[in-house]
Amino acid sequence: MSTLHIVDIVLIVLYFFLIFGIGYWAFRKRKNDSADYFLAGRDVGWLAVGASLFASNIGSEHLVGLAGSGAAGGLAVGHFEWLATLILLLLGWLFVPFYMRSSVFTMPEFLERRYSPAARWYLATISVIGYVLTKISVTLFAGGIVIRELTGLDMFESAVILVVLTGMYTVAGGLRAVVYTEVVQTFVLIGGCLALTVAGLIEVGGLQGLQERVPADFFSMWKSVDHPDFPWTGIVFGAPILGIWYWCTDQYIVQRVLAARGVDEARTGTVFAGFLKILPVFIFVFPGVIAAALFSDIAASSDRAFPVMVTRLLPIGLKGLVIAGLLAALMSSLSSVFNSCSTLITWDFYKKLKPDVSEQRLVIVGRIATGVLVVLGLLWIPFMKYISSQLYIYLQSVQAYIAPPIAACFLLGLFIKRLNGPGAIASLLTGFVFGALRLVLELMNGTDKTGLASGTLWEWIAEINFLHFAVFLFVLCTAVLIGVSFLTKAPSDEKIKGITFATVEREEPGKREGVNRILSFVLALTIGILWYVFA
Repeated sequence: MSTLHIVDIVLIVLYFFLIFGIGYWAFRKRKNDSADYFLAGRDVGWLAVGASLFASNIGSEHLVGLAGSGAAGGLAVGHFEWLATLILLLLGWLFVPFYMRSSVFTMPEFLERRYSPAARWYLATISVIGYVLTKISVTLFAGGIVIRELTGLDMFESAVILVVLTGMYTVAGGLRAVVYTEVVQTFVLIGGCLALTVAGLIEVGGLQGLQERVPADFFSMWKSVDHPDFPWTGIVFGAPILGIWYWCTDQYIVQRVLAARGVDEARTGTVFAGFLKILPVFIFVFPGVIAAALFSDIAASSDRAFPVMVTRLLPIGLKGLVIAGLLAALMSSLSSVFNSCSTLITWDFYKKLKPDVSEQRLVIVGRIATGVLVVLGLLWIPFMKYISSQLYIYLQSVQAYIAPPIAACFLLGLFIKRLNGPGAIASLLTGFVFGALRLVLELMNGTDKTGLASGTLWEWIAEINFLHFAVFLFVLCTAVLIGVSFLTKAPSDEKIKGITFATVEREEPGKREGVNRILSFVLALTIGILWYVFA
């Protein structure tokens, strides 16, 4: 910490005091029942829902990765951020009413309600393994590296401190502590990164000075169909599939709307989160572009863009604010994954095996599960130095390969009541096999593209853009889902009552429905204008 001024350290300490104060408040308000611990008593308002959706999404690897992509290639990576605003509207208007009506605690539980126990076991198992191997490990790896560059602390020390501090309030306060600390973390994160962007623009001579120093195509978001990372066909057809999986079906995200007071609060929260998701292009990606303009030495390692901007550009005080924002991103991601994963373990494994267990026992098991995850995070830290950053990219990519069948089962399950359990599990397993095949072939091919015979089908599968692969896999899994379902017995109307459009009763519109419609239209229009401006 010797690289920081006392003013910066004081700001960081104040941030920790604020977070732990909220965590203590959540602990004092606790009740010994599962709805309170895992879903904050289903009493969360729209502001907290929206802020929590935003903060959970923005982790250290997300923040640093966006800045790095901005430094390497411009604003194109921002497509995923602006597309997320539209997917959040889909979550609020399409999925939320079905989730809230079913009164489920987890997404695997909803999948069982709609299809079968086998579908529940599949999604719960895949989710827990994915959280432990990717979300926890990647957050610790990326966060430890960045904190080391910014503060001088050893990566091991900084990761241990983060895990222990985040685990303390997550274990004690459950989702209530997670959600309400994320409200504060959202505004700390936005404030810190906004300060970094403004300081960078002043240094580079404003927008005009920035445009003069970087290639013109840095400000063009729509790329050609053969672009290696962001082809427009992949953005239009593939990215929404991954977005539906992440924003509309992943426990890590959807747990926030399940905790809302009702459909109105949940929907307003998704709209608010949609407006917040406009910001990352300007406060995360733009600093990367500015770094490329100001510092030529980051060209060899674009992921250094964010820490380089902080260490070289910011004055005393602002540096502490930005580091507090980074800590907010780290801690919100860790607390979210700890809580969501413990919910899955408790609800989809423990309660499934012991259905008559008491509420108090569920809360105890939830706390124990969270504690075990914290310990696993600590045990993982010494091994981080043996794992290459490239392997982390591969581990993250496996989520993109399992997303299409999950998105197909959830989305089509609402519209086609004939779909059934055998069709769902066949589709999920097909997606898993092809996704695993893609991952293995990608690893075999290696970064130098010489591992597989040239011109073969295997090389094509390994090298096709991952967004295009997502489209292929979604179409394949949809065909399997529909084909197997129509060849087997139809589900009973009683089983799917209220969780498909064909079996739901019309409900009275909520008090905020008119306002939400207007705000949703304004949000969609804003994204359309931004896409036009940066075409």
